[in-house]
Amino acid sequence: MSGVRPITPALLRSYRLSVYSAGGVSVRVGRIARRSMIEGTNAAILLSACNPGGRRRPDRWNLRMMTRLAERLRRTPSATGEGRLGEWSEPLFAVASPLARGVRLARMFRQNAVVLVQTGRKTQLVLLAPTSNA
Repeated sequence: MSGVRPITPALLRSYRLSVYSAGGVSVRVGRIARRSMIEGTNAAILLSACNPGGRRRPDRWNLRMMTRLAERLRRTPSATGEGRLGEWSEPLFAVASPLARGVRLARMFRQNAVVLVQTGRKTQLVLLAPTSNA
């Protein structure tokens, strides 16, 4: 997991307060998803290729990484979306994929976490990096 720093309490709080939207559905960590983000499925993994390790990257770099992630997802049912907290937003994909594949892709793009959304269940933050007490 080169380049991924431990997740600070502030970053963890940001993940939990963010609103994640895709496919006309918005969710927050810990809240129940009432509808599917991807038609015909009951679950989605939310992942991004932007700002690896929680470090801000230039917009062009993030766009290039999201294009690479899109190429890896070309045969997988997905919907585009975003994670938003206040004025901050970041593009993401809602992907109809087993959690293990979503985690593998997130690690490939050096992400700290993915969000697991299952219709009728609480939305879960799945951490890929250790947490810090700092």
